[in-house]
Amino acid sequence: MKNLFYFLSIAVIIGVLATCTNQSASQEQEEEQMVNSDEYYLEQGAEIVAASFKALSGRLMAAMKKGGVPEAVQYCNIAGLPLIDSLSEAHQVNIRRTSLKIRQPKDAPTAAEKKALDQYHAKFAAGEVLKPLVETNSAGDVAFYAPILLSEACLKCHGKLGETLKQEDYDLIKRLYPEDEAIGYAPGDLRGIWSITFVK
Repeated sequence: MKNLFYFLSIAVIIGVLATCTNQSASQEQEEEQMVNSDEYYLEQGAEIVAASFKALSGRLMAAMKKGGVPEAVQYCNIAGLPLIDSLSEAHQVNIRRTSLKIRQPKDAPTAAEKKALDQYHAKFAAGEVLKPLVETNSAGDVAFYAPILLSEACLKCHGKLGETLKQEDYDLIKRLYPEDEAIGYAPGDLRGIWSITFVK
């Protein structure tokens, strides 16, 4: 009788362990599937964009408040890219902002980004709602794209010359960014995209 009880106890323990192991394996599979899903990267990308926008806009608005457009433009010229680089490192991704009308050569779109920009501009011209999207490149890395739409505050540096963009401010912009193309926008225009690459 004792032997029977002993064997039954062992069987129960083995059954419990097997169940726990199966549940753990199943949970790991579910987590892996979630990490590899578009929904996961859409959520992660949106969070990174929100954090990056907050960091950039906060510093930019502080510079604008301190010294107007000249202070803001010089801040962007000196600290804009280093800030993006530090945010990329913090989030362990590659963060970029790019456009069909760039302010500096380093922001020129890659072939994949150019394709995404063309798609967004076509949808914008058609009056469609612009939503973030996720794509996987040939190397297996996941790219997240989200549109950048211009607000009123942006027009002081990206608006129409002689209207929302002052000539003296644009003279400074051209001195700092000789190849600038990023002007002529109106409120709500599609300025470009956030491009975030999750390297696997």
